[in-house]
Amino acid sequence: MFAASESPRFLVDQNVGKLAVYLRMLGFDARRFGSGPDKQLVSEALNEGRIILTRDHLLAERRLVKKGSLKVTLFKTEVAEDQLRQLLSDIVFSSFICPFSRCIECNYPLYPVMKDTLSERVPPYVYQNQTEFKECHHCGRIFWKGSHWQAMQELLRRVGVDNNTSC
Repeated sequence: MFAASESPRFLVDQNVGKLAVYLRMLGFDARRFGSGPDKQLVSEALNEGRIILTRDHLLAERRLVKKGSLKVTLFKTEVAEDQLRQLLSDIVFSSFICPFSRCIECNYPLYPVMKDTLSERVPPYVYQNQTEFKECHHCGRIFWKGSHWQAMQELLRRVGVDNNTSC
């Protein structure tokens, strides 16, 4: 599935879609699976070496899962925060946490960007009051430690993630 030194990659079923954003916030490669048959979901997970995250118990009982060819994590709860807690209880996953290193919108890595290149791309107040910025080279979004970041930090605290984790 994935090597012990390799960060796990996830394919997030639409029935646990919000979990994809939370996993990206933690630095995991978490691609959302839109709509389509389970057969397509399974095929994509196998081809891309991804772990399926779902609430679909029939999917979790497939022969490929039982044989060990396909890894599926089944969630019983509908609450995304509880789903994240369940997933992070697996020590293998928690050792790969790298907060705020992926774009929460498009799942691509974020890179530090020099403040002086952003005067026309961020609001004036943000430009005056922030010193650190990250950019997604794929979608062009700029991220900084504003009020939204503080809310995400609080979520991480609630699920037991050390806010001082660095990668």
